[in-house]
Amino acid sequence: MKTGKPPLNTIKLLENISLGSAVFAVVLCVLIIVNFIQVRRADPLNSPAMTVLVEKLQNDPSNDQLRQEIRTLDLIARKAFFTAQWQVRTGGYLLFISILVLVSCIKAIELIRSKLPEEPAAKPLMFWETRILKRHWLVYSGIALVVLTLLLAWLTHNDLGKDLRNAGSGERGAGSGERGAGSREQGAGSGERGAGSGERGAGSGEQGAGSGNSATVISDTAVTSHQSPVTSHDSATAFPSWKEVTDNFPSFRGPGGIGVTERTGIPTSWDGKSGKNVKWKTPIPLPGYNSPVIWNDKLFLSGASETKREVYCLDAISGKILWETPVQKIPGSPSQVPGVSKETGLAAPTLTTDGRWVFAIFANGDLIALDMDGRPVWSKNLGLPANHYGHSSSLIMYRDILIVQFDQRNSPAVIGLSAKTGEQVWKTARNVKISWSSPSLINTGKRMELLLAAEPSVTAYDPLTGKELWSIDCISGEVGPSLAYGAGIVFSVNDYSTLSAIQTGISPKVLWENNEFLSDVPSPLASDKYLFLLTSYGTAVCYDALNGTKYWEHDFGNPVYSSPMLAEDRVYILDKKGMTYIIKADKVFSLISQCPLGEGSFCTPAFTNRHIFIRGDKNLYCIGK
Repeated sequence: MKTGKPPLNTIKLLENISLGSAVFAVVLCVLIIVNFIQVRRADPLNSPAMTVLVEKLQNDPSNDQLRQEIRTLDLIARKAFFTAQWQVRTGGYLLFISILVLVSCIKAIELIRSKLPEEPAAKPLMFWETRILKRHWLVYSGIALVVLTLLLAWLTHNDLGKDLRNAGSGERGAGSGERGAGSREQGAGSGERGAGSGERGAGSGEQGAGSGNSATVISDTAVTSHQSPVTSHDSATAFPSWKEVTDNFPSFRGPGGIGVTERTGIPTSWDGKSGKNVKWKTPIPLPGYNSPVIWNDKLFLSGASETKREVYCLDAISGKILWETPVQKIPGSPSQVPGVSKETGLAAPTLTTDGRWVFAIFANGDLIALDMDGRPVWSKNLGLPANHYGHSSSLIMYRDILIVQFDQRNSPAVIGLSAKTGEQVWKTARNVKISWSSPSLINTGKRMELLLAAEPSVTAYDPLTGKELWSIDCISGEVGPSLAYGAGIVFSVNDYSTLSAIQTGISPKVLWENNEFLSDVPSPLASDKYLFLLTSYGTAVCYDALNGTKYWEHDFGNPVYSSPMLAEDRVYILDKKGMTYIIKADKVFSLISQCPLGEGSFCTPAFTNRHIFIRGDKNLYCIGK
């Protein structure tokens, strides 16, 4: 005859698991509540010690040892910040799991007991059953405690994120060049690199389901048509020749997006306040951190507020606004305004043009194509960008394909669209983290390569098909700087990560690495001989491009978000206060001149023959002799 012992043993085991889960849940609740109180009392990103050090540095700006102490303290604070954020998120997950285990065990016990034969004498209930399961007020109290704890965990995590986004608004070390506490890319990226947490989070799934490196070609015939050697700009299916592209300034950091221009007669002296060598100055109606792009005598840029988005065209000769087109009634456009940081804004991505159309993208995912007279050709919404600082990757074109780097949290991808119709030509899913970096195009001598940077890799694609050509894991964090290219070498960098030099070719490889100076916002710049690296706190460094030998370093003393540009063997560096430093592109540091704009700027300058165009906080300037 069978006994009821095995079911009773199972019930005993489930009771013990339930009790353990309940105790574990209570402990987690207490820890999360205590953590909430600590976070509310202390600001991990703005400590009194940091304030004292910054004040000392303002009084003694040449004290390099003090500057290094500030950088070290800033890194420690960010490690603690992201560790706290990881603890809150992990604690919430564990609390949810423990409650799930508790409920599952209780339901299993009820199910087993319902199938057991009734016994003459009821077994006395265990202490935990009588005190917890049978006393409703204690059950309700436990439920209330769990709900309160989960709410506090969410508030803590949310407030930490807001602290990070807002910390940059209080500039640390005014005049000292130290980083703002929450600069766009430095923020979460530093936590990922330093504390190993940040956006990674257990089970966060940022890389998105199915985000392998697969390219989906929508139309074979469409891809085939791109192989045509047509260079005439008159045909309805034509695209500009590469010479036409390099004769203009069609994208962020110029042709190919690598920071090098072949324009000549570039001025080396001006003063925005006095008007010296300022040909014109035009106020821009709406704010934006995108840089000007130029085709012949037309210049394009965009602006946005919480209620409006606009694209502007200016006469590059006179500065007159030729047209301004509102971006509205876009199919699929979200009703809500995305949350963005102060340093990103709602119109950060730089536009691109091929001389027939101009293309703009905004922080809410709205993408629009306009003709050269400002008439809409097509528009669509790519989906609300899933990131916490705002979308800032700029657009670029190859032949008649518009390329969008859309490295978002849930489904990172690079997309190729028909410039004429907006239809998707190809889309390649990417197994990467969030990125604010912009795409680059390089000619290796054998083929064109589309280059993208995002943790963990620098990856090259065929710009016609989206097929991956090669990929090297060499970068970490939430990547802000774009790539540099020179002497057949691709250069990548990110703060708290590493500076890497990658030899391109059939079998690309890392030639050298360095982590002494790193950038979180400005992109590096390369010539055939040298690599110039600029940090966001204002230090410029020159390396030998081939072997990484450091030639010099120089601290300009002011923070920099603009990317350096190379023109006529001169490097142009624009700091956030609007001062442009012009240095010789050489292994010996030589400052040619300092040119004040008269207002602050986050934007990278654009160049034509004999002219520089600089977007300030409020105005667009044309500099020329």
